[in-house]
Formats: sequence, C-alpha cells, structure tokens
Amino acid sequence: RSASPTALDQDRGVTDAVPGPVDRDDPTGGESAQRPEPERHWFEDIADHVGSAYLRYSFTMGTEQEVDFLVELLGLEPGMRVLDVGCGPGRHALALARRGISVLGVDISERFVEVAVEVADREGLSALARFERADARAMVGDSRFDATLPLGAPPAGGVANASVEPFDAAISLCQGAFGLGGPPDVGDPQNLAADTAVLGGIAHALRPGGRCAVSAFSSYFQVRWLEETDTFDAAGGVNHERTELRDGDGARAEADLWTTCYTPRELRMVAERSGLVVDHIWSVTPGGYEMSPPTIDTHEFLLVARTPHGSTPAFRGSGSLG
Repeated sequence: RSASPTALDQDRGVTDAVPGPVDRDDPTGGESAQRPEPERHWFEDIADHVGSAYLRYSFTMGTEQEVDFLVELLGLEPGMRVLDVGCGPGRHALALARRGISVLGVDISERFVEVAVEVADREGLSALARFERADARAMVGDSRFDATLPLGAPPAGGVANASVEPFDAAISLCQGAFGLGGPPDVGDPQNLAADTAVLGGIAHALRPGGRCAVSAFSSYFQVRWLEETDTFDAAGGVNHERTELRDGDGARAEADLWTTCYTPRELRMVAERSGLVVDHIWSVTPGGYEMSPPTIDTHEFLLVARTPHGSTPAFRGSGSLG
C-alpha cells in the first residue's frame, strides 16, 4: 500500500472528554467547570506520544489544497463560523482562520488542543481560531454546540444552557472523530452508534441549510490493500492496525489503531439517519480533494451534506439502519 496513510495518518479527535484548561475564553460563562471528567479514550495515549510531530506526516502537506477546495465547496467567506470536529492539532481550522473565517475546533486529545492553541497564539489567530477538548459523540445536548436547545434548557449533565449561535458549516476530516469509535462492540453489532452520534451532533450545531464535509476511510481501499499488520472486521467494518509511532525526538512506541471504514452506500444511510440531507459523496485522497465519483481506488470518501431548511434535524440515535 505504497501511497496509503496508516490509521495514524488522520486528524483524530473523537470521544470521552471535556474542555481542557487551554480554553481560556469560555463562552459558556464557566459552565465547563461543572462537567464531570469522563473516561479516557484509547486515542489519547497516541496523541500524547506523537504531539506536534503529527504535523510532520506527509499527508498533512495537502492541507492548503483541501481547505481551498472546501472554502469554495461550502461557500465560506470571511466572518462565517465553522465547527471543526476532531480538529487534531488544528491544521484545517488554522488554515481557515488565515482566510478570515471564525473556527471552533474540538478534539478528544488535550495534547492536540494545546498544540493548536500554541500555533494560533504564535500566528496571532486566537481571535478567529478557538479550540476545546470535547466529546464529539456527545455534542447533541451540549450547550457549547447544540444550536437547537431552547435558551435556559438544561442539557446533558444538568448544566444550564447558554445561547448558542448556529454554525454556518462544519468539517470532520481525515477520520477526525468520525470513524474512530474503536474496536468492534458486541453491544453495537452494526458499529453505528459512535459515528451516528458524531453526525447527529454536527446536524444539531448547524443553521438550517448549513453544510458539512466529512471524510471516511474507504472499505474498498482498505480491503484491497490490506497489509500484514492489518486485521479487517467485515461485520463492523473496523480495521485494526498494529503500528509503531514516533514522537518529535524520534522515540518509538507501539500502538493499536482502529478505523471504521465505509462504502458510499453505508455513508449515505448513516448520514440520513443522523438528520442530514446528502448532496454528494466523492472519492478523494489527502491533498487531492476533487469532485470525483466514488471508486475503489482512493483512500477516502468525502460526504457533502446539509441540514434541512426550517426544521430541527431528526437525529435517531444508535441502532440499526432499518
């Protein structure tokens, strides 16, 4: 798989976390301090080890092309608000901020959030690019993100709701949040709960008619180029990879990586189940985003979807696609 990124070669940032101390401008009026600390997610150890070295991986060199494509695709203009779900060290969020677009990036990894904040401070982008540690599966009912909550309603955890302005657009790229549910779960045999929750949270964060772009690793590509270190679970579409990671000093660490993969048909059904209206699904590669029909030859699919006009997205939660 000469050109294939490993499961690490993705912007990660899924679940099980609360805002970290780097959120110095808390728009919730201090309610983040009331949220309990949840269990640690499996990807956090990986992010802690890799840290800023993540930005040295070859696949990150295509960030500018990807963002140029997305700005045109989503109709983004200076002053608009974008939610970056699973932002990693902030490479897409910061590129959008350099174009005058306001971005809130959320990620499971406190270390990645710290890296993103450091870069934003260094480049003078802190007014446009803000980053928080958050659980991407739990954005529905979270007053930082859920624009459908009535003012003053108590969201999950019993925290009083602050007024939330809907986002104009959202992104979740390179398996950042979406696709990182973890190992197959006997309690979720179709492996839908985590990713449906991520898309449902995006739908609830967007204004009516707001658009999103979400990438997913291709099941076709993964199986076609399965490596000796990979094990693909056909029932749940989860690829397990045993790999070696290096930090910025070259120190090595063994790691287990799990990536949920999709066909275009599955991607469409999960998006619709989450309350989104699907506009397109294209085949893309890192640094090579374009409007290409789905094939078996590219690493990823790019879902382009929107919320319905004038109504609250009908998020149906976990369960079967039926």
